[in-house]
Amino acid sequence: MKRAENYKEAIKSLKKSIAQKDKKGAAALLPKVYKALDKSVKINILKKNTASRIKSRLTKIVNKL
Repeated sequence: MKRAENYKEAIKSLKKSIAQKDKKGAAALLPKVYKALDKSVKINILKKNTASRIKSRLTKIVNKL
């Protein structure tokens, strides 16, 4: 279950940076979120399309900052 907590924590930290309007911080955290999501897919915590959808939505938000 550590991997499930890992991707959730990564998303939470990214959302905190987004809430603070910190574009550099959010852009730096995005690859870490991607890595956590990809590893969660690899061990069947998330489905591939679910992870892809989450990545897409978060990237859109970061690009709007």
